[in-house]
This record gives sequence, C-alpha cells and structure tokens, in this order.
Amino acid sequence: MQMYISMKLLFVTSTRLGDAIISTGILNQLIEDNPNLRITIACGPAAAPIFEKVPNLERVIVLDKMLFSLHWLRLWGLCIYSFWDLVIDLRNAPLTFLLFRKKRLGMGKSDKSRLFIENVSKVINLDQVASPKIWPGEVDLKLAEELIPSNVPVLAIGPTANWKAKTWRSEYFSELISRVTGSNGILENAHIAVFGRSDERPMALVLMEKIPDGRCIDLVGKISLLSVYTCLSRCSLFVGNDSGLMHLAAASGVPTVGLFGPTQESLYAPWGNNAMTVRTTVPFQNIFPDNFDHRASSSLMDSLTVDMVEETIIKLWEKSESRT
Repeated sequence: MQMYISMKLLFVTSTRLGDAIISTGILNQLIEDNPNLRITIACGPAAAPIFEKVPNLERVIVLDKMLFSLHWLRLWGLCIYSFWDLVIDLRNAPLTFLLFRKKRLGMGKSDKSRLFIENVSKVINLDQVASPKIWPGEVDLKLAEELIPSNVPVLAIGPTANWKAKTWRSEYFSELISRVTGSNGILENAHIAVFGRSDERPMALVLMEKIPDGRCIDLVGKISLLSVYTCLSRCSLFVGNDSGLMHLAAASGVPTVGLFGPTQESLYAPWGNNAMTVRTTVPFQNIFPDNFDHRASSSLMDSLTVDMVEETIIKLWEKSESRT
C-alpha cells in the first residue's frame, strides 16, 4: 500500500476569475500526487468561490486589494506563523520569499509565445498542460439538474465581460441565437441559458428581452460559481466573450466558442479539445483607438460578424460529433 506524507501547501493564485480557473490544473496535479496535502489558498474575491470544495482545504484567504499593496503584508501576517512544505506563488509576491517554507515555486517570466495555461503548467515542471479542474458540491449538482433540462438542447450564452470593449453586441448574440436554435439550426428549438454576474445584469437584460418567451433560462447573478459550473456542464454549447465564464465553460467540458477582439487568443484561448476561438477581423495590435480607456470604451468587437461566429460553431460541432 502506498503511503503519503502529509504536506502543507500555500497556493497563491490570481485575483481574476479566468486566471484562477486556469491555475486549478496544477493544483489538481499536486492533489493527485499527494492526496494528504493540507491546502491554504490565497486569491481575489472574484475567484474565491471556485475553491470552496477543494479536497483537504484548510482555508481560503481572500485578498481584497488595499492601498500601497498592503494586502500582501496582510497575507504575510496570516501565513508567517506556519511552516509550509511548499509555496506556489503565481503572483510573484516578494513577501512570500519571507515565509518559513521548504520550497517555493513562482511563475517567473511568462513566455508570450505560449498560452498562459502552458506557462502555469511549467511552474511545477509538467511536460503536458494541466487541464483546469473544478470541485463542485452535491448541492451544485442537484441544482443544475433542476435548472437545466435534459429533454431539450440548451444553448449557453455569456454576453458580458469585465470591460465593455470585449463584449459582442446584444443584437449580434440575438441574431446568432435565432440561427443556431431556429429551423434547421444545429440546436433547433433549444432553450437559452444566459449567465453573468449580478452587477452585469443590466447588460444581460438587453439580450434576454430579445429571447422568445418560455425559452430563456435566466441565471444572471442568481446562482453560485460552482452551480454555474455544473449548469454549464449540462448545456449543449457555450458561446461567450473572453471572460472567466468562458474559461469555466471550457473546464466544464461543454463545447465552447470564445469571442476575441481586444484580448489575445494566443494567450488566453479556452483550453481543451472541445473549445475554439474566433476573433475580429481587426488584429489585436491594431484594434485599440488612440487614447483608449477600457473603463469608458464601447465595444471593439464590431468586425466580428454573426457569419464568422456561426461558421466556428459549426466547425466545433462537427469536430465534437466526430469524437462521439
């Protein structure tokens, strides 16, 4: 019988949801290699809920951003009285060097020629990419069964993002939904599940008002992130802007199409054989106007046509069908 040594791990990951989801792959690899790990996770408030059900979790430290980067001093103060067998610091915080530890691993300088997820996997010297892994609870699984029907196809839509320039316009999503779920569409008569955060509800409502009565499943700001994950896993297809939700969809295994414009799919494409991206005809290096302000900018996604997205969906669908 194989014996495992109990080890204490501090895992410092991203404030952003998408990056934190990407990092779950190496966390899962560490857990598989040593099931007796005792785990403390430090991350931002947006990402914290995805770690609630991690095996052998002792604590999640939520790093609320503070003036003068004092949140790092707070983390150091909470961790300095423990001895850590391993510290994984994907934020490269200098104060983690000052913790009592046996070993510390950090991100180092990212190779911009590779996907971010490939760089993360290299932190623990993996030869292959560690696919993201989410740990839902029984409550999340049961809720998804109640919310997402199994007797009809369900198209999942992520119409929001953390800045407006990354968002495809609602009228484009509406036209795409009509094509995909209409007569002769690949998901004919499908229900449409719309996802997003509670603070993104006004943006999502613009789209939901265009969806025919009785076919819209409104999940915007209504369920936890772990329940979002289980709901996505029961859907037939996901289409959405580059966002944490897109990465959560890919992690769930649902066929995922990510829409890109002012962000780089060469770095942040959703991971997996069941995912594809499509971007604006305007290349990333030319897409930003003079004096660009991401807080005030309108959408920069207008050169991405409905035809382009529909063609990508069909390619992904045919690819997925060929594997079944």
